[in-house]
Amino acid sequence: MGDVPTLKLVRTVPEPEPAHRPAGPRPDATRARRIVAVGGGKGGIGKSLISANLGIELARRRRRVVLVDADLGGANLHTTLGLDVPQRTLSDFIERRVPRIDDVVTPTGIENLGLVSGALDHLDAANPPYAQKMRLLRHIQQLDVDYAILDLGAGTHTNVLDFFLVADHGVLVLVPEPTAVENAYRFVKAAFWRRMRNVAQVYGYESLLRTVMAGGNFRSPVELVTTVSQRDPEAGANLARQLAAFRPRLVVNEARTPQDADVGKAVVAAWRKYFGLEMDYLGFIPYDDEMWRTLRARRPLLVERPDVRAAKAFAGIADALLALDIAARHEA
Repeated sequence: MGDVPTLKLVRTVPEPEPAHRPAGPRPDATRARRIVAVGGGKGGIGKSLISANLGIELARRRRRVVLVDADLGGANLHTTLGLDVPQRTLSDFIERRVPRIDDVVTPTGIENLGLVSGALDHLDAANPPYAQKMRLLRHIQQLDVDYAILDLGAGTHTNVLDFFLVADHGVLVLVPEPTAVENAYRFVKAAFWRRMRNVAQVYGYESLLRTVMAGGNFRSPVELVTTVSQRDPEAGANLARQLAAFRPRLVVNEARTPQDADVGKAVVAAWRKYFGLEMDYLGFIPYDDEMWRTLRARRPLLVERPDVRAAKAFAGIADALLALDIAARHEA
């Protein structure tokens, strides 16, 4: 998902050179090898817990990982890791008190794992101006790490969707409850249409897309692309490529029964049947009281209780994610 137009827009937004650049490599010399954005349709579903523990699991496998608290205006990822508010946070980067996002990466005490703590004191943090958002996204892309994991805010705000779309892996989290599943569908549909809008803006056929969408009700994105192709084959072919590249990942949290775990498979099947799009089910995290006990104790689950089922489940999630990356490299 990382080559979405949002990413292209980020790369083309110019940023003035500072009067004095610190010694060392240029910030645009490297890019995060993989960006993982963890989102969902509602709050309270465990996005931060999944972000933190997935980061720990990957770090233990000798991947260099930075967790980024991208829940702008509602940062709490540091608490999940058992840390006090760091001296430097995303606010320092947003307000240009430091020139690079690398300058606000805080050690976590876990080897190979750093943290960019969220903006806590910036009044407009939850809704940053466009230029600030583009600068933040660009610098995240330039982090010299194996994985940058973004813990997103809840809901379908455009800023949340843009962070989700800029990722190589947009991971959708849901719990096996009817309202949560409904909100998850709403989130991923909103992300898809946001992607299509961005594509149309970048390639100059926003008016065409708007006209086609106003002319009829489409049962699926595939029908929309077919109609666009009839009017403009080049635009249709481009949309079809973007359609194929939009492939979210899915994690079910707090699964109590085998039926709960199967909710993930059902969501993937429904997404394919009704929307004609693919989704990868990474796996499920079983419900475990230890998850919440360790959170109250301000200790990560994988550090405090690596022996419990919920902790061991993160190994399967990481395996699935790494397998997708290996497959992508072979296809490149």
